[in-house]
Amino acid sequence: MRDIDSTPVQQAGLAKTVCIEPRLWARGRARHAEVTAVLRRAAAAALAMHLASPVLADTSSVSASGFTVMFRPEVQATPAQAWLAIGQIGRWWNGQHTWSGQAANMSLELNAGGCWCERWGDARSVMHGQVISVQPGSVLRLYASLGPLQELATTGVLTFVTGVTDGKTRLRVTYRVAGSADAGLDKLAGPVDAVLGEQVQRLVNFIEKGQPQ
Repeated sequence: MRDIDSTPVQQAGLAKTVCIEPRLWARGRARHAEVTAVLRRAAAAALAMHLASPVLADTSSVSASGFTVMFRPEVQATPAQAWLAIGQIGRWWNGQHTWSGQAANMSLELNAGGCWCERWGDARSVMHGQVISVQPGSVLRLYASLGPLQELATTGVLTFVTGVTDGKTRLRVTYRVAGSADAGLDKLAGPVDAVLGEQVQRLVNFIEKGQPQ
């Protein structure tokens, strides 16, 4: 596994994708072609923002039926501090990439079977993921098909690992997505990389400074 590098497709960040796509799916009128088109437009529009971020990813095993994205940033904090921050997802996730538009509406239960959920007015709610493994202080793993991936009937596994390598605290975030070949996941790998990369950078900022920006 190599250290984090960037590639042209991975540098195409997007600021609006997940906030746009859930609304399309919620209205029930979006199709996969529309998803891909919006993802690409948003990626191009946010290129400068992503280039400014030091958190870049390895994107591997890309095919129409799946891909893997991995981030391994160094964090100026202890593993315990990094772990504590992960669970406060409503304080570092970007509200633009939620269904309600407010990250504070999200919560994450750090136990097996726990819900990464978003709840807001009129009894509306969304499950972003479900916790399947917790090793306090070191590993958190969830089943999570984020944003438009829910509609495509994909399976996503999102893993957070904290630890020390060569005397430095490292945060490793891995997202593995798989689905049927007609889901066209190879076209979504770059945009998902960019959206998740923004969240990882915000998490690093939150760990180090107490603020995601």
